[in-house]
Amino acid sequence: MSDTHLMAAGALYQGLVDTAAALGHVLESLHGTGPLDAVVVSGDVSDDGSPASYETARNLVGRFASDHGAVAVFAMGNHDLPGPFTAVLGPTRAVHVVDGLRIVVLDSSVPQRGYGELSAEQLSWLGAELSTPAARGSVVVVHHSPLPAPTVLHEALRLQDPAGLLAVLEGSDVRAVLSGHYHHPFAATYPSGLAAFVAPGVANRTDVLVAAGRERAVRGSGALLVELDDDGVRATVLMVTTPGDGQELFVLDEATVTRIAVEAGVPA
Repeated sequence: MSDTHLMAAGALYQGLVDTAAALGHVLESLHGTGPLDAVVVSGDVSDDGSPASYETARNLVGRFASDHGAVAVFAMGNHDLPGPFTAVLGPTRAVHVVDGLRIVVLDSSVPQRGYGELSAEQLSWLGAELSTPAARGSVVVVHHSPLPAPTVLHEALRLQDPAGLLAVLEGSDVRAVLSGHYHHPFAATYPSGLAAFVAPGVANRTDVLVAAGRERAVRGSGALLVELDDDGVRATVLMVTTPGDGQELFVLDEATVTRIAVEAGVPA
């Protein structure tokens, strides 16, 4: 899962969505899925950075993971704040090993900005972690995807230098990269066989067919079921039916998109 955008009790995401209720509904709808190795929230766990929002994530996702024999894994997104995130959910950079499967969590957030970046130091750390293969291979979790962005705004807020990340993964035992940020499912494979997946958002869904230069979000939630076995890697999009599915939440005109891109994108 990704982009839960949880808030302190009583607050609504964008003034419109009760994201705690949305997450609870998604988890309840996925209750029959399993057993699982891990339940991953690939960034933007919180929208307001409040300790209460991270406690909601820990309680809801942690309970679901425990019920399915899985470990709960959380990654930092551009809306998350490292202090409260670390205090409640643990380090922003982590390694989990589950029955021989290694899950490496990266932190692509940039303070007070919306785009993603992985420092040379973090990439060096990743390379060192991957230097010894894991029994069942590895998965990397990073909020900002190395895949191309689906809208103009997301292009301004994309991962910088995705080639740098892919170069570290080349020749390693990493089988898949799990990301979020785009609020829309997306998948691709690279010539090396590496698969990259973007999970649907829990908070809302991006309309990728909106007119160029604009941004539109509608009501909708989902998740990905990612399976790794000897035959390869598969991902099933699990769209969760919710009241008001497809209802327009907001539309940003070109001027607003440009302003956000300047304020949250890479400094000129």
